[in-house]
Amino acid sequence: MDPLSDMLRGIRAERASVTRAALEPAWRIGFPDRAPLTLVTVVHGGGRLVLADGEEYPLGPGSTAIVRDTEPFHLVDRDAPPGAAGPAYQVSCFDPDADCEPKRDPQGPTVLVVGAYRDLRPSHERLLRTLPRALVLDDDPADVLWLKALDDAIARSRRPGGGSLVDRVLDWGLVCTLSCWFDLQGADAPAWYLGVLDPVAGPAIEAMHRDPAARWTVASLAAEAGVSRAHFAKRFTAVMGRPPLGYLAEWRMSLAEDLLADPETPVSAVARRVGYADPFAFSTAFKRVQGMSPRAFRGA
Repeated sequence: MDPLSDMLRGIRAERASVTRAALEPAWRIGFPDRAPLTLVTVVHGGGRLVLADGEEYPLGPGSTAIVRDTEPFHLVDRDAPPGAAGPAYQVSCFDPDADCEPKRDPQGPTVLVVGAYRDLRPSHERLLRTLPRALVLDDDPADVLWLKALDDAIARSRRPGGGSLVDRVLDWGLVCTLSCWFDLQGADAPAWYLGVLDPVAGPAIEAMHRDPAARWTVASLAAEAGVSRAHFAKRFTAVMGRPPLGYLAEWRMSLAEDLLADPETPVSAVARRVGYADPFAFSTAFKRVQGMSPRAFRGA
């Protein structure tokens, strides 16, 4: 297991909206869900993505935008001058009454698929903090495997189970888009992303994420990497910016936040699941990393 896969675990598109329409210039499409994460894919056509502060991103066929912002944003006709008035539509995954079906046309020039992600856990927030408010990847639709699957899913979206199929394909697209975007960042990608690619830090990171409750030591993690304890500790700290057991403690506390979100799970059970046999020791570690006790965090 790697950190990106762990942070994406449980994240799911919810009732993705498929909008295929012929739109009159100078059209404007709003996305009112205010979800903390929204994915917009242009299958055909294009426009300009405009954030709440006016920042713009051009979108064309094959463009996928991920918006990390609960402020409203919209897509406008790419040929419309700033401030131009035209038909206004809305696309919402959460509101079945949103006005998003004007002049619906299976052969229309503009085809959008929108996936909104609403129920995010604390571990997902760790991922969101590494992203800009909006990112866009531009690809030739013919070269992107998941876009081909998306076209097939759209064709089945009116059949039983079709909605879930579109949602799951969009989840695939989210993972592909984020992975490609992090790859493009090169040395500017987060340490937890680059660390997995390192021949020394990588095996240890995967081991910690595979079994975070194990009684890991620097020596046992060095054995996972197949290097000496001293070399491992030095290399891991240089790559990740923190010692191996410091990284492990932070990840365990991130997992604990997710578990504490369930009020039915006792703190003692949370402690065991993140590697602490003693709830008091867990509470001390949690407060050291998060700044408050587990019970205070649960009640916040």
